Amino acid sequence: MFKFLHAADIHLDSPLHKLDHYEGAPVEEIRQATRRTFENLINLAIAQKVAFVLLAGDLYDGDWKDYNTGLYFTSQMSKLREAGIPVYIIAGNHDAASKITKTLKLPEGVKIFSADTPETVRVDEPDVAIHGQSFASPSVKKDISSGYPYAIEGCFNIGMLHTCVTGMEGHEPYAPCTLDGLQSRGYDYWALGHVHKHEVLLETPLTIFPGNIQGRNIRETGPKGCVLVTVDERRRPYANFKPLDVIRWFEIETDVSAAETGYDVVVIIGEHLERLLDENQELPLVVRLKIVGESRAHNELASDMERWTSELRSAAGDMSGGKIWIEKVKLHTQPPIEMMESMSGPMAELIQYLDELRADPELLRTLTVDIEDLRKKLPGELMEGEDALRLDDAEWLAGVLEEVQPMLIHRLLKEEGSK
Repeated sequence: MFKFLHAADIHLDSPLHKLDHYEGAPVEEIRQATRRTFENLINLAIAQKVAFVLLAGDLYDGDWKDYNTGLYFTSQMSKLREAGIPVYIIAGNHDAASKITKTLKLPEGVKIFSADTPETVRVDEPDVAIHGQSFASPSVKKDISSGYPYAIEGCFNIGMLHTCVTGMEGHEPYAPCTLDGLQSRGYDYWALGHVHKHEVLLETPLTIFPGNIQGRNIRETGPKGCVLVTVDERRRPYANFKPLDVIRWFEIETDVSAAETGYDVVVIIGEHLERLLDENQELPLVVRLKIVGESRAHNELASDMERWTSELRSAAGDMSGGKIWIEKVKLHTQPPIEMMESMSGPMAELIQYLDELRADPELLRTLTVDIEDLRKKLPGELMEGEDALRLDDAEWLAGVLEEVQPMLIHRLLKEEGSK
């Protein structure tokens, strides 16, 4: 029996994604998060006395600004060398983009697989054959696994591959492959990388994406870590997910239908956040809130979301001892149904039109044409990143209309009441 660790997508020293724009955000903690998480990986390997560690691509996050990232990595590898634990690495798309990586001498006991052709490394004790190939360039669009050798008889065979796997959505289609193709090699375990979500694709052979070891933005939510694989006397592998992250991201939805006032909303959300903190062993959390429900507090919230976002951030920081940061607040509440039904005249017509517009893709497409001139006049930076203005995307516009409608109704009601 022996054990090994399988991790991927470390992205050492990955930069922040706009969080540093916000006053009070945990900027320094997030800057250091990938290093602290990597140290957790090293400590776990030593504590579990694993036979070896597999890193299945994207150790780095593209080219470094200087050698500090590489020097940090070599210092951590030296700890594993002193513990007698070898490390096997395949370069992923981000690693291939780094020029400095190729010139840095790594400690003894660290093996990076060739990018020219699939390569096999034999481990004598235990009797293991590890097959892998690194990316030669940042964009590999062919199935490199089809060139991997077949399993070596009498060994526990492991395939290392940085891949999207055909059908995995939301990731660049690098080194695409099929599950049938992976099975055809006859290996006992496939150590995959590239997809940032932990997932077991096959039980036979055991084929796993461990996910990345530290969430870096709101698209990478929930626990992050590696897998500890135990191989029994009959060469059967069993994997256990091991969280390593030091900061965790969540996107949560809270129903505030029972709230009468804005402060009621703060209390309800505070209770939700308190439960979330308990469920995650008091780990620091970065949270995106979606507030929903038919609530009498709707008008108060919609009239000044900047104020209530600050109220929520303040309350979250206070109740958690600074362990929860509210990254963004999205308001999807609406007034109680009796208020909506009482509306008539132009207000009712406006609501009906917005509802029809959201539900009709053809109508939305005509809207994208109407605002094309506006799109051309806007600064280019507004069209980039997660929060980009996608004015030519009908689905995105439908989402914007859903957010805008409650605020528009509130303002019109407020003006009508002041007359």
